[in-house]
Amino acid sequence: MNRKDKILRHITKDGRGIEIGPCHNPVAPKKKGYNVQIIDHMSQEDLINKYKDHHINLANIEEVDFVWQGQSYSELTKKNNYYDWIIASHMIEHTPDLIGFLNDCDSILKDDGVVSLVVPDKRYCFDHYRPVTGISNIIDSHFLNRKIHSPGTVAEYYLNVVSKDGSISWNSSAAGEYSFIHSINAAVNRMNLVHNENEYFDVHAWCFVPHSFRLIIHDLFSLGLIPFQEVEYFSTEDCEFYITLGRNGKGIKQSRLQMLAAIESEIKEEIVPRKTIKAMSKNIIKRLINRFTWIRLVAERIIYR
Repeated sequence: MNRKDKILRHITKDGRGIEIGPCHNPVAPKKKGYNVQIIDHMSQEDLINKYKDHHINLANIEEVDFVWQGQSYSELTKKNNYYDWIIASHMIEHTPDLIGFLNDCDSILKDDGVVSLVVPDKRYCFDHYRPVTGISNIIDSHFLNRKIHSPGTVAEYYLNVVSKDGSISWNSSAAGEYSFIHSINAAVNRMNLVHNENEYFDVHAWCFVPHSFRLIIHDLFSLGLIPFQEVEYFSTEDCEFYITLGRNGKGIKQSRLQMLAAIESEIKEEIVPRKTIKAMSKNIIKRLINRFTWIRLVAERIIYR
């Protein structure tokens, strides 16, 4: 399956849907016949003006049905228990209150509705050197009813985000050197603006590897903080992984200890692509054949018999 297949796996084209913040790259565009409404932080006109010098296809920016200004989704859409699906790509990591966001989605979904998420894998994007998010900060931010990111979150972001060979996202086979994106002064300035003036900065509050996110969803459900369980999960491709959540999800099949072990492995080891494994295997076989003459001679006899 390609990227869209994974995101749309549990999406019905004629079902009523919401796509949150698609900007110029909608997964389920209206022009392709999806029965979808768009939530974004700006109108279509304002988004076009914002991105007109960014060398993107502005024609892909669709009409925005609901301009979000901090209110709940049920308040914004004037709907409850109405939509069949929600798509949010590279969005959940930005939310100051992750639990609140998922519960907000639930309020406008039917009981059998789903949330399809695309989540960046911190190993392969600018969050590379930032720590994996633990559940404590997610829970604390919810009970503190955070509407903006904390001074500490903003400081950590500006201190540690990096590029690799000039790119802010990459895949597991990418080569190149890491470089900091921001200065210490930028971190100080933005931290103080949040602390002194409650200014909002749009940063990644949360950093995940695939199994850390899956375990957090499991634990939040077990603690009674969200109504969703995992419906289906697809592992990292390039810089992102894919997960669908719903009230009818069956959850993870592994034990918590198995999940913790998987998280530890993911943090220690980056993914080795299949092409790389095949190339490594061929090189090992060649070296063995060249090193041990008798193997090469036997091989030649079999080949040329």
